[in-house]
Amino acid sequence: MADENKISASQSVKSCCKFHWRGKVTVIVPLITLPILVLGYTKNAPAFRCLYLVVNMAIFWVTECIPLYLTAILPVVFLPLFGILDSNAVCQLFFTDTLIMFLGGLFVALGVEYSNLHQRIALGTILVVGCSPRRLHFGLSMVSCFISFWISNSAATAMMCPIVKAILIEMDVQNAFQVYMTQEEERMEEGDPPHLSKVSMAFYFGVAYSSTIGGTGTLIGTGTNLTFKGLYETRFPNLKEKVDFPKFIMYSMPFVSVLNVLLVFLTLQITHMGLWRPKSDVARQVKRGSINKATTKLVLQERYSALGRWTCHEIQVGVVFVFMILLLFFQRPGFMKGWADVLNTKQIGGASPMLLTVIVMFALPTQYTFFRYCCKGPPFPGRSMDACLSWIFLHHNTPWGLCFLLGGGFALAEGSKVSGMAKMLGDSLSFIIVMPSSVIIAFIIVVSLFCTCFSANVAICNILIPIFSEMAVTVKIHPLVLTFPAALAVSMSYHLPVSTPPNAIICGYGYIKTKYLAVAGILPTIWAFLIVYLNSISWAHVVYPTIKHLPAKQYLEK
Repeated sequence: MADENKISASQSVKSCCKFHWRGKVTVIVPLITLPILVLGYTKNAPAFRCLYLVVNMAIFWVTECIPLYLTAILPVVFLPLFGILDSNAVCQLFFTDTLIMFLGGLFVALGVEYSNLHQRIALGTILVVGCSPRRLHFGLSMVSCFISFWISNSAATAMMCPIVKAILIEMDVQNAFQVYMTQEEERMEEGDPPHLSKVSMAFYFGVAYSSTIGGTGTLIGTGTNLTFKGLYETRFPNLKEKVDFPKFIMYSMPFVSVLNVLLVFLTLQITHMGLWRPKSDVARQVKRGSINKATTKLVLQERYSALGRWTCHEIQVGVVFVFMILLLFFQRPGFMKGWADVLNTKQIGGASPMLLTVIVMFALPTQYTFFRYCCKGPPFPGRSMDACLSWIFLHHNTPWGLCFLLGGGFALAEGSKVSGMAKMLGDSLSFIIVMPSSVIIAFIIVVSLFCTCFSANVAICNILIPIFSEMAVTVKIHPLVLTFPAALAVSMSYHLPVSTPPNAIICGYGYIKTKYLAVAGILPTIWAFLIVYLNSISWAHVVYPTIKHLPAKQYLEK
């Protein structure tokens, strides 16, 4: 009996590799790459010691053999041990102005979610746009993009998915169109959830892709943008071309965000909803759904009515939110004196207005019923008033690990610069110096789009931006010419669930197979390349007229 339960040696090895591969990777990879570290000590070359750390962190980030956030704190341990940076210098990079600005943006987004203002904006806009399948798809996409300008793309996607699900459930009940695939189209095992039809998947793809694109529209739209800002300003602190809030909007929003989201919407309409193919099966399904649009509108109106009247909480958060945007935009707008210039004090970064907004949210009560007791005698009510933002809600819903991820990237970039590793890698790419700058830009966009398919975009940004910065110095191009389009391209991940949180959210929420996501992302990726490329060789020079000229050598070396 015991012999029957035994497994062969090959099966044992396969089982071990299948369930314990992460532990093996964490041991084997550092051993395989150990010659790089040995070379760094034998040649007394800090660049190779730093390269050893970068290679291991890159593999750990891509494979996620240990948590992303744990990988991000490796510089705290190894940069001092390798004699590259002291501990104080490394730890300070985990609490920079850019990182606190990112954290403040998350807090404000949670304040909007806490007040439920985002649901009211989404449902109200969709009701205005219309409730036929095509108009509904347009409304969901545009609302997702707009909300993602101001809060994280993952939060925007997570907020929109329940709305999409409610719409599709009602469409299925009313038989408005085919919501799920048949057994012939996609075989389902017993107990498996039903697979969404092409039309239904278009709604989820539209939400995820639009949230991803919306994240590239503003500096606070996604952590990748602030990671890029921190890496660029850490490497080139003396360059006058800054990545501030107004410049970022001017650079990316008109074409990289607005034009791109319209093209992606049109693409999904053609590929998944039969636009301009009236005889196709999906087009007939969409036409049938248009006939039943009154039912859809009724469902959305019921959800909107359930929210009730505008509350004092929602109104205040909306006002504070607009106040934050105005503070960031008019801090140093460039075309006029900003409030930070008028104050004429020490350098004021983006963290100050962001955290001022957060403090105001904690200071304002959700309602003002206490005024009715001001002129009355006792007894007074003993219950305290809730603030517009709760610390308990904020504490439980803030992804604190992202702070380590960004800080680890900044520390890695500083270590790369101090050790000379980034310059060494940049010099190794000097073979492209003979190529036109337009070809170099196309090359780095393709590399960014490819790499971000397989790992978290913030991690890829931390790896690529320092290399592209040194490449720009080597080939004598202004750093923004290469790093800005690369940072935007890194965010545009459409193929795999691991690429970016919106993809993972819709795949888990809608039970969408990866093969459908991978195929749907082909054309959006092509649009991303073309738009980012054309934007970088045309509109970028309008926003930053001086990037045509390489900055003075002393500014690049400091």
